[in-house]
Amino acid sequence: MEPAGDHQDDLQVAVVMVALPCQSHLNQLLQLSTMIASYGLQIHFVGSATHNRQAKLRSNGLKPNSRIQFHDLPTPPIAALDPDPNASDKLPFHLYPAVQAYANLCKPVLGLVEELSVKTRRVVIIYDRLMFEAVRDAVSVHSVEAYAFNCLSAFTLFFVRWETMGKPFVVEGPLKDPPPATELMPEEVLQLLASSSFKERAGEIHNTSRSIDGTYIDLLSREEISGSSKPQWAIRPTFLQADSTAKNDREPRHKCLEWLDKQAPGSVIYVSFGTTTSFTNEEAREIAIGLEQSKQKFILVLRDADKADIFAAKRQKD
Repeated sequence: MEPAGDHQDDLQVAVVMVALPCQSHLNQLLQLSTMIASYGLQIHFVGSATHNRQAKLRSNGLKPNSRIQFHDLPTPPIAALDPDPNASDKLPFHLYPAVQAYANLCKPVLGLVEELSVKTRRVVIIYDRLMFEAVRDAVSVHSVEAYAFNCLSAFTLFFVRWETMGKPFVVEGPLKDPPPATELMPEEVLQLLASSSFKERAGEIHNTSRSIDGTYIDLLSREEISGSSKPQWAIRPTFLQADSTAKNDREPRHKCLEWLDKQAPGSVIYVSFGTTTSFTNEEAREIAIGLEQSKQKFILVLRDADKADIFAAKRQKD
C-alpha cells in the first residue's frame, strides 16, 4: 500500500489515538499518526491540553499535517511533582498524577467517538496499552475497532504477561529464567500490562520489527497469553530520522556530531535514559566510568527527568 492522496473512501475512516502522557509514549503515537495520515486517513489525537502541546513541541521536526487534529480534553489538575534523583527506585512515580488524570478521559473519548461514528463509516481506536481505561466505553460504539499499541519491546511485554499469568508454558531459548518483573515495574503497572479484561481489541500493534522481536511477538499471540487469537503486527520502530543531507549554514553542528561523523559505521554505542529517569552526579559518574572501561566508543546523554507537566516550571518563573 502506497501513501494516498485525497480519496472519498479515506474520509469514511477516522482514527483516534490515545497516548500515555509520557514523552516516549506521546512521541511514538504521534510518529505513528503521521505514518497513517500519509495514507490519506484522518487522525484525531486526544489528550490533555498540556500533553498535546508537549507532543507538538517535541515532534522532532514533523511538519504540520492537516490530517492530524488534536483534541484537548478536560482532565483534573495534574500535580507537577519534581523527579527525585536520590530515590533508590528509579521508576517515574512523579509521572503517575498525569496517568491517573487520564483515567478520567473515558467519557470525553466516548463522546468524540460517538460524534465521529455518525460522520464516518468506521472508527479505529489505537490506544497505548496502559490507557485502556480511557477507551473502555468507546469500544462499545457501533463500527469501532480498537487496537492496543505496545511502546515496550515485545520481549519485555511477553515476559511480564507470562510471569503475571503464572508462567503457563515453558519458554524455550537462551532466556528461560528472567529476573522477576516486580524488579522492573510496580505491581499496578504489571497488572495493567498483563490484564486480559479488555477483550474488545481487534489486535495488537508493536513498535518493533520481527527481525528483533519476532519470537516474542509469536509467543504473545498464543491463547494462554492473549486470551484469544488476536492478530499481532510489528510495524518497525516509528522514529523520525533527520535528513543527514540537510545543512543549515547559519547553525554550526554540535561538536559531538562532528566527532560522530568521523567514526566508522557501527563503532559507537548511544546510551540514553530518556525523559523519565534522573541520576545523582555520583551515579552519572559511575555509569560514565563503566562505559569508559568497556573500551567501546560511546555517546552518553543525560538530562533531568520530565515533570508530569513540563510547562509548570516555566509558568512558575513567569
